[in-house]
Amino acid sequence: MAGLVLDGKAYAKELEAELSSRVQTLKEKTGDADPPILATILVGNDPASATYVRMKGNACRRVGMKSLSITLPEETTTQQLLSAIDELNANPRVRGILLQHPVPHQIDERACFDRIAIEKDVDGVTSHGFGRMAMGEPAYGSATPAGIMRLLRRYNIAPSGREAVVVGRSPILGKPMAMMLLGANATVTVCHSRTKNLAEVVRRAEILVGAVGKPEFIKADWIRDGAVIIDAGYHPGGIGDIELASAIDRCSAYTPVPGGVGPMTIATLIAQTVEAAEKATEIEQPLRPTR
Repeated sequence: MAGLVLDGKAYAKELEAELSSRVQTLKEKTGDADPPILATILVGNDPASATYVRMKGNACRRVGMKSLSITLPEETTTQQLLSAIDELNANPRVRGILLQHPVPHQIDERACFDRIAIEKDVDGVTSHGFGRMAMGEPAYGSATPAGIMRLLRRYNIAPSGREAVVVGRSPILGKPMAMMLLGANATVTVCHSRTKNLAEVVRRAEILVGAVGKPEFIKADWIRDGAVIIDAGYHPGGIGDIELASAIDRCSAYTPVPGGVGPMTIATLIAQTVEAAEKATEIEQPLRPTR
């Protein structure tokens, strides 16, 4: 019997309905007809990145928010990008700032991420925000792992006491995912390119997160029976980082690809922008630790 489908697409729709109501309440309580703004910055002309930015803009409009899209040329320098971020930091109408990853090679991406004001870091990419999240302090978590945690809560899957394995250690996915699971009292192992006996480590996982960025890198026969499978990858042909088809009948729950983690990433970004707007206008929606 196939495992429970962790339907991120369906839950994202539920969450958007809630957010639409909160945006309307925000406008009514402030007497301000202008909705909160999520600013997106795209540097260069990568088609996939442009698609992601459009999807985020569409999600803003669905909940009644505004999207401010800034596109900069491929040859943009670090200083030029920093200046663009500074303008958005200073704009009181902008409640959240998203710098689309990746940026062209000549740009110091970390310096640009860290220039984003922490109160507008709704994508959870700053070092300051990561540090606060890792310490259990209020922060906007990196959107993809924070979306995964939302999805686990929605389906009443508690990480507490379970052994979790995260395959991947990127600063905006693998590392924050591990910290969030640890904050939820899981016992966490992070795997990477130098992990020895990877299959044996994966086989211990009660919760497995594929975040390595390689199509079907994690094989089905590595996965223990009854595991919760979270596939954060997406590659051409609609496949993820995990060889999922052969594991569905043995797992307890899984995220489909597509329709699992991806929709939750965007929904979480929008949710955190709404939270930032509520916090900025002193409406009682306190920022909560991401766990």
